Amino acid sequence: MNQVSNNALLSFALDLASAVTQPNRFEQLVFAVRATINCDAVVLLVHNHGVLTPIAQRGLSEDLMGRRFTIAEHPRLNAICGGHYPVRFAADSPLPDPYDGMVLGHDEHLTVHSCMGVPFYLEGKLIGAVTLDSISPGVFDDIDARALEIIGTMAAMTLNTAMLMEQLENKSQHAQHVLKVMSEKSAEMIGQSKAIQDLKQSIQLVAPSDFAILIEGETGVGKELVARALHEHSSRSDAPMVYVNCAAIPLHLIESELFGHVKGAFTGADRDRDGKFLLADGGTLLLDEIGELPLEVQGTLLRAIQNQEIQAVGKDQVRKVDVRIIAATNRHLATEVAENRFRADLFHRLSVFPIQVPALRDRQGDIPLLAGFFAERFRRKLGLQQLTLSPSAIQMLEAYRWPGNVRELEHVISRAALFSKADHPTGITVISPTHLTGLQIDNEIKEKIQNADVLQPRLDKQETIDLRLETEAYQRDIIRKALETNEGNWTKAAQQLSMDRANLARLAKRLGIVVAKEIRA
Repeated sequence: MNQVSNNALLSFALDLASAVTQPNRFEQLVFAVRATINCDAVVLLVHNHGVLTPIAQRGLSEDLMGRRFTIAEHPRLNAICGGHYPVRFAADSPLPDPYDGMVLGHDEHLTVHSCMGVPFYLEGKLIGAVTLDSISPGVFDDIDARALEIIGTMAAMTLNTAMLMEQLENKSQHAQHVLKVMSEKSAEMIGQSKAIQDLKQSIQLVAPSDFAILIEGETGVGKELVARALHEHSSRSDAPMVYVNCAAIPLHLIESELFGHVKGAFTGADRDRDGKFLLADGGTLLLDEIGELPLEVQGTLLRAIQNQEIQAVGKDQVRKVDVRIIAATNRHLATEVAENRFRADLFHRLSVFPIQVPALRDRQGDIPLLAGFFAERFRRKLGLQQLTLSPSAIQMLEAYRWPGNVRELEHVISRAALFSKADHPTGITVISPTHLTGLQIDNEIKEKIQNADVLQPRLDKQETIDLRLETEAYQRDIIRKALETNEGNWTKAAQQLSMDRANLARLAKRLGIVVAKEIRA
């Protein structure tokens, strides 16, 4: 029985009242729900433009926080959000559950058996929802409907208050704007690491100004995404942001591309053409790969930026423009200046406010979220019911150095999704380490992850395991491999294992590894 008593409702109300003032207010709201209704997993989601975005959860794999659920694509979420009352699904409901295979401590192929959702409406508007799931069937059947309505109403008001407080604390009119779904190329930056939080703060600080901004970072870190965020949070967000790839324009066409030309200005100019500066008038001009711009053109670009004036090729008239400049490069421009490959005056004009985008390897804890975000995207593209990542797959992703950064992670997940779909064409599709191709990971780390992957299903099924025997088997395997690597030399094997040679010999003898005949100085 999973009844909700009056005392439980009172405790819930008190928990909500204290949650709003806490810095982790959304997590506290989840704790309050879970303390009131017994379940295996709870997810708090906020609604924006037909998409539900998780903002706090307990009981599901960590990659969930990177996923974005388009309501129309998920029948259960659609049913929950389609009315103003709690929705309980029968254990044999044919509707696919968006969290199948994601409940912690259970087999990744196991489907959710009990599911319930409570929509949050305020003044007739859907602001979010909370979903509750359990592996055991029927656990929500006996909960009083009126109690659920009370919980939903109180939680909706608390969620709304919490979001308003979050908005005030961030001092940003965009704090509630979690996701734009008008295109796949939204300016949302997935991540909760300190590095990404610092980046977001820099964007919020400088976006409202008209400062020129230089975005630097390795290939694939998301410099264009930062540029879009800067534009969307600026006063120019209703005007266009025009993109120019400086590395892709032939030298003789650069001025025409930037400033435009008139008919007959050069061979092939069969009509008048507006340049990128004019197209971006009133908005933002993104000069991507600015470090690739030839020196002979940099002076002309500097004058245009400095004076906000352009002159089309073949035209005498000068025209005023109002353009905000954002430049991006994977080069270190200060070094380029020092080595006379980039003009110092243009560098200083562009870098009024420099922004360094962190490499993925420096974003502690963000890889599972990004992997979940991409997994959900490819689940939709491939038409899969569910696409999850096994714990060992996430470990494998976190062990890799990612020289290609976020772009490489996206490509790895896209390939893995195809491989896993071939292995699991129906039901829950699980990405495992074998599907993660192209990752150069230390063999010892890879072996530890694979060993953990073998042991985890047994732990998930709550089988009886002799920890001492499992540990000894692991130690025995490691020692033998160290001996093989060092051709039977125990001194070198002990050094590799960071042990005293005599201690290693004693441990090996206790584990049944022959010592006397094999010991070599």
